[in-house]
Amino acid sequence: MTNRDTATRALADLAAAFSLLTRLPVTTRDAPSPRAAWAWPVAGAAVGALAAAAASVALWLHLPAGVAAALALMAGALLTGGLHEDGLADTADGLIGGQTRERRLEIMKDSRIGAYGTLALLLVTLLRWSALTALIASGQHWAALLAAGALSRAPMAVLIATLPNARGTGLSHLTGRPPREAVVAALAIAVATGFLCTGLTVVPLALAAAATTALLARAASRKIGGQTGDILGASQQLAEAAVLAFAAAHLL
Repeated sequence: MTNRDTATRALADLAAAFSLLTRLPVTTRDAPSPRAAWAWPVAGAAVGALAAAAASVALWLHLPAGVAAALALMAGALLTGGLHEDGLADTADGLIGGQTRERRLEIMKDSRIGAYGTLALLLVTLLRWSALTALIASGQHWAALLAAGALSRAPMAVLIATLPNARGTGLSHLTGRPPREAVVAALAIAVATGFLCTGLTVVPLALAAAATTALLARAASRKIGGQTGDILGASQQLAEAAVLAFAAAHLL
């Protein structure tokens, strides 16, 4: 494969990642590709950068840190179309509310949100907002949001590669299982981005993201026998909340 072919393939993977994970105007003719999993942290870092820019604009307008944090979270949700938030709500409803594997998958497929999903969204968003408010007040939001954006997308690549698809349909099934080298590249890019933004603080941040992912993977394996697109979305939200919380603890 020539260097030109490699560059063309990398650009196609980047376009596929942005098309899958964001609402940014990136078009691709290809179906969701498992090979593009390496680029998911890149898309996440871009979302984090734009969210940080929204917070900086709010500060420039002399708005308080809490308002700037809310606007940053709003920008992130708009940029992704609430894709990951939807996954978190469906995962909470299904894994907590269902009594059997079949019922849990049925609940997760239902577009309606229940009490557990509402609570999960409120509590995880409150955690993200609280940590981000402190980071914005101290001027550390750019580093934290870029690191969180990248580090919270790598777990999705790990889960989709290591857990079987529990449903056999849906976006996760359509995307497929990424090759090992794509997962390794995703982890390397996520950690490298975190290191460039936060230095050695990336170690507790990455461990926090890994811990939440491991707990979610265990629950998903035990209750539904694998992963779905909702599980992947939930992993992003939980990892981002953990990264921001530990960033607030270590960067201030």
